[in-house]
Formats: sequence, structure tokens, C-alpha cells
Amino acid sequence: MPHLVVSISAHGFGHVAQTAPILNRLHERLPQLRLTVRTNVPLAHLRSRIHAPFAYLSGEGDIGMVMSSALDVCVDESRAAYHAFHADWDARIAGEARLLRELKADFVLSNVGYLPLAGAQRAGIPNAALCSLNWADIYRHYCGDNEITARIRDCYANADAFLRATPGMAMLNLSNLVPVAPIAAVGTNRREELNRRLKLSPGEKLVLISMGGIAGRRPVERWPRIAGVRWLVQQSWQVSHPDAIVLETLQMSFGDLFASSDALICKPGYGSFVEAACSGVPVLYVSRADWPESPALIAWLEQHDLCHEVSRNALEQGNFAETLEEIWSVPQPEPVIPEGANQVADWIVKRL
Repeated sequence: MPHLVVSISAHGFGHVAQTAPILNRLHERLPQLRLTVRTNVPLAHLRSRIHAPFAYLSGEGDIGMVMSSALDVCVDESRAAYHAFHADWDARIAGEARLLRELKADFVLSNVGYLPLAGAQRAGIPNAALCSLNWADIYRHYCGDNEITARIRDCYANADAFLRATPGMAMLNLSNLVPVAPIAAVGTNRREELNRRLKLSPGEKLVLISMGGIAGRRPVERWPRIAGVRWLVQQSWQVSHPDAIVLETLQMSFGDLFASSDALICKPGYGSFVEAACSGVPVLYVSRADWPESPALIAWLEQHDLCHEVSRNALEQGNFAETLEEIWSVPQPEPVIPEGANQVADWIVKRL
């Protein structure tokens, strides 16, 4: 069977959320397909999302952006990291091409590192990018239109296709753009089970807090109590609040907890927004106005009447009780059907 080498950016968990459903579909259709996943995303998180057997190789095909928090980009540090990454660019591409030949890759799929694409192109291996954003446009937004921007753009433009997930950035300068439908793995609503285990009374609400894989602890211990509202938080935050429930103690997958929640508090991010729309979970998001992908994500979720913005100060202080009541007073729309994973799997199977 062919060998598919998949590169996944570790810049947040949204890249895994987009890629994993496709790999799961491919495994259903081609059970003997060889998969190698190259990333710096923790292996435990990959295994929680990717249900197909795969070989794991650490490695990164992009810089992303250097972040001081889930919301803040360090522009100067990012610019320096890109200059270091491109300091000996031709040798880096040659090394990537050599590795892909050694792996005997038949196809390279990248979300959305550009070095694996450049290496595949140098080695004559079919390749495609997949994402709702690209690092050429992100880098240009913060660091300007220069030689590095052009190099990154060329890597994407020379791929067999850039499979742009919906919602996503426009990317009008890529002639090989192939828009695909939303991509998400939708969990199972197990709310009745949670109500029994947590002894929740009728009408009590569960609000999930997630910043998408980038350090973004919220000061939940400072938040005032809101009658009938419980907060689902991750264990590493070490939150001391009478209404906080640690996710890990529930022994339930994140996707099922997500689908069983009454609301999500997050930053604008592909995985969070699309999974919310597919699960019918309303969203409170904290503003991230300078991130170039945000407008497309927000406009798409607003079409489904599922989101409301809160300020960073309101999130720090826990001052959003009225906003929660507002989003719960709106009738829930029909969940979005995520057809994108099937579309991308079809596209890849034809080329394999």
C-alpha cells in the first residue's frame, strides 16, 4: 500500500482537529495505508484524535508564530525565528527531500508547514497543503511582504493543491486553491450521564473553557459565582473555585464533553468554532482582533447565530453572566454537517 507522510503544525490544536478526521476516513477506506505523522504535537493528543495506526516522527515544518499567550503574538521574536529558519534555506529543503526519499513517501500532506511541501517538490513527490490559513499570509500580516513571504507562498503555490478548509482565509493569490467543506470530529452528547455523575439539578449549565492547545490559563478562581453554572477546566490550570470541575476526572473524551456542554469559552480558532457549530454549542469568544484568520472564522460562526464576543477584561474578571443568558435565550440552529473530511479523503484516494 502507498505511504502517506503527514506533517501537522504544533501551533495550537486546530491543525490536528482539521487533519485527524481525514486520516480516520482514509483508514476506513484503505485499512492497509501506511501513515507517518511528523509533528511536535504530543503523541497522547494525536492518539486521542487519530484512530488509525501511524508511525510517529517528531519534527516541525513551520515556525507558526511565537506566542506569549493564546492571544498574543510576539512579532519581533517571530521575525527572528523566521530569519533563523530561512538562513540556509536551500540546504534545509535538500535535507527535507532526502528524508522523504528515505521514508519512501508516496504522498505528502501538510497542515500547514511549508518545508515538507518544498522537500516533496524537490524530491518529485506528490504533495498538498490543507488548512484554513497559510503562513505566508500570517507572516506577511505581522512582518511585511519580503523574500521570506515569497518563499513561503511559492511552497504553497507549487503544491498539487491547497485544500482550503471552510471557514478559512481567502487566499486569493493561490491559483491551486481547492475549497472544501467544514472539517470536524463531532463528539457524542452524553449529558444525561454527566448529570447523574455530577448530581446536577435540572437547569444547571456546564460551560467548557478551552484555549485550543496554546498556553492560555484563565483566572477562573477570581470569577464570581453564577447561579446554576459550572465550569469545566483542565487539570493543569490548578483552578480553585467552588464551581470548577476538572475535565480529566470525568474520564470522558474531550469531544464528548464538548458535545455535552451548554457553552464554550474560547479564542477564535478553527477547531473550537467548527466543532461548536457541528455540536450546536454556543460560543463566547475573547477578542483576538490582530489574528488575520479571525474575521473569516467569526463571520462564519455568526451566520449560525452561535457566538458572542466578550472583552479580555470581562473574561479576566468573569463579568459575562448576562452574555451567557443572552446566548442561551436564542433558539439553537440546526447543527452544521462536516463534509470536508470526506471530500479531502476522496481527493487523496484518487491520487494514491
